[in-house]
Amino acid sequence: MHEVSIILSIVDRAAEVVQQNHGKAVGKIELEIGELAGIEWTSFDFAWEPAVRDSVLSKAKRVVHRIPGIAVCSRCEKEFQKVKLFDPCPECGEYLHHLKSGKELRIRSITIT
Repeated sequence: MHEVSIILSIVDRAAEVVQQNHGKAVGKIELEIGELAGIEWTSFDFAWEPAVRDSVLSKAKRVVHRIPGIAVCSRCEKEFQKVKLFDPCPECGEYLHHLKSGKELRIRSITIT
């Protein structure tokens, strides 16, 4: 379950931000996670609370902005939404494409208390 290591990386980064800004804890954290980032959402939600316990995020409100997968077909140049990473273009069936969004995994904002 790599979701735990991702959450622990978020905890580490949040702790750095709190320390750099002479804060005590995080009141709110906003994350941007792409639908194609390889996150198993149930595991992520299940692991969050135990992973952030006794950290600067222990009482933080967590807001997750899920970014849809958007691709542009390399053959017909149609822009389309991807639900799975290896979905073909719905217009022409081509598998080669340019991914515009959906693989994001970043902290959008941190509110320090």
